[in-house]
Amino acid sequence: MEAPMTQYVYTFGAGKAQGRAEMKNLLGGKGANLAEMNSIGIPVPAGFTITTEMCDVYYKNNRNYPPELDAEVANGLNYIESVMGAKFGDKNNPLLVSVRSGARVSMPGMMDTVLNLGLNDETVNGIISQTGNARFGWDSYRRFVHMYGDVVMGMKPESKDEEDPFETVMEELKKEHNITKDSEMTADILKELTQRYKKLIKERLGKDFPTDPMQQLWGSINAVFGSWMSERAIVYRKKEGFPDEWGTAVNIQAMVYGNMGDDCATGVAFTRNPATGENSFYGEYLINAQGEDVVAGIRTPQQVTIKGSREWANDNNISEETRKNDHPSLEESMPAAYKDLVDVYTKLENHYKDMQDIEFTIQKGKLWMLQTRNGKRTAPAAVKIAVDMVNENLINETQALLRIKPSDLDQLLHPVFDPKASKKVITKGLPASPGAACGRVVFNAEDAQAWKTRGEKVILVRIETSPEDIAGMDAAAGILTARGGMTSHAAVVARGWGKCCVSGCGEVQIDYAGRKMTVNNVVVKEGEWLSLDGSTGQVMLGEVKTIEPALSGNFGTIMKWADKVRQLDVRTNADSPKDAGVARKFGAQGIGLCRTEHMFFEGERIKYMREMILSDDEAGRRKALKKLLKYQTDDFYGILKAMEGYPVTIRTLDPPLHEFVPHEEANQKELAEETGIPLEKIATKVNSLHEFNPMLGHRGCRLGITYPEIT
Repeated sequence: MEAPMTQYVYTFGAGKAQGRAEMKNLLGGKGANLAEMNSIGIPVPAGFTITTEMCDVYYKNNRNYPPELDAEVANGLNYIESVMGAKFGDKNNPLLVSVRSGARVSMPGMMDTVLNLGLNDETVNGIISQTGNARFGWDSYRRFVHMYGDVVMGMKPESKDEEDPFETVMEELKKEHNITKDSEMTADILKELTQRYKKLIKERLGKDFPTDPMQQLWGSINAVFGSWMSERAIVYRKKEGFPDEWGTAVNIQAMVYGNMGDDCATGVAFTRNPATGENSFYGEYLINAQGEDVVAGIRTPQQVTIKGSREWANDNNISEETRKNDHPSLEESMPAAYKDLVDVYTKLENHYKDMQDIEFTIQKGKLWMLQTRNGKRTAPAAVKIAVDMVNENLINETQALLRIKPSDLDQLLHPVFDPKASKKVITKGLPASPGAACGRVVFNAEDAQAWKTRGEKVILVRIETSPEDIAGMDAAAGILTARGGMTSHAAVVARGWGKCCVSGCGEVQIDYAGRKMTVNNVVVKEGEWLSLDGSTGQVMLGEVKTIEPALSGNFGTIMKWADKVRQLDVRTNADSPKDAGVARKFGAQGIGLCRTEHMFFEGERIKYMREMILSDDEAGRRKALKKLLKYQTDDFYGILKAMEGYPVTIRTLDPPLHEFVPHEEANQKELAEETGIPLEKIATKVNSLHEFNPMLGHRGCRLGITYPEIT
């Protein structure tokens, strides 16, 4: 009997799905959740998922597919066609699809996406005939050529100082027609832009843009599987600790359109605030746009809720009248779709029992959900959401503890700006990811990596970040972008990493070639210091002083829950009263190691220690030791008092004596002047203390035998 063939394609749509949420390892997070949303009655465009197993086959087979995949993909397309009532490649009633990646874990922006696939010079006319909207047809087509040219054909900037070549062509065309906004481009201008894009591809790459929809589809599938091993994805996996063997799935899904007109929109939202953890619906949207516009940060979006919109307007000194007329919330501009969105997000959070990051499109007033996943969040947000969800009876205490990574607690201890420090605020953007960051300004990812390698702290300043910037974002202390919102690529990645980020800082004008940024006549050049406050969105000149943060009550609650289940006592390493006090504040139940040698390295103490080492006789050593005794007595008193009766393990002097004396001639001269001991005598003594293997040398208890007075 033959073994059953492996299934590589799983369909979903019209309330039915072959997959479910638990199949993330096979279908990836996106595919599994699209299937799950279908099953629980949430409106999701029909589609199919090619499994992560195929990614493994693809790489093991030298980037080739098994013959049976052709038929499975064809069947998947037939399923979408039957649900959507359109045909892939048909010039009169064309089905257009999106092709997206989907690993088992969220990797925002690290892999590739292609939208509007299936368009060519014939099918674009079919779309125009169906919708009666020529502008929409050509807008979709130019977007497709841009994305396919970039993602599949590799049309990238030729140097680190060049902007996106497609964006450059579009800006040139807008100047020719004396317009500034994308929305001002007519159907004829967009048609001209599409032709210029194709001409640019031909000139730079020496090949034509493909017109066969099946060729486009397989090119995009190849690109998504190929992006799993892209440099940016490898960098991200390495930082997050994800293995290469997991692979990505590929999701092919019928297009729904947020760019058909003013009754259409696209957006990204979080069921709770991902920066603070506040239990309030938070999101951004763009009218008459497609999803990548929001995530890529090319345009700075509007707020989903009235509350969020008013907070944004207040932060940007915009009047209520101007906000309402020019920047209305989705709640105001499309109340029916907003109500549907609220119902969906409530259903999703109650179903998944975690904060959700959702993508949606509104086509002619109808809401469609494109994605849900557990949202990336900052450390303070992770703690607050976990505590709140226990209080709301959504999860229990043990589940809450498992939601918080050890690195989250480390983030909570990062310094914040001293409110008393003087600051020169030059502009304000969106507080995309909290924290305090100071560093020297650089304008591209390569420089951020290079400067960090040589020990510099840097602030990466970009018009908007792209996945190619990922290594530079990792190297930077903070990130500043001129465009993009709180749900843009920069913001999402920064929050996931606990890295300070200010986005959508519209007053910042960036000159990549000149290596400088200008804000209201203030010029900041590469290498100059800048400080970012990711909690307020403030951008400040210079290096602003930081202080230790105050911890929230939620932190204490989490630690109490941890105390209930932990099976180990936790002790600390501490060598001073101050360290001991800090350790007790964090709940340490004693000191596991108090290293006495650390008491002798600072200030006057090291001087007296050296005096003892350089003494020729017992009397000289006792004289120096008497000076050290007071310091040590005070330290032990402070340490034991701070520990409040908890055990303290004291290690007597451990290092060999040569670690306490200066080895550089300049430092030896300084010591000679301070002590009155001749330089030659100091040099001779230092040389005599040198040991070939200090680990087995004259140290620890052996010193006590040689010099009983020091014990």
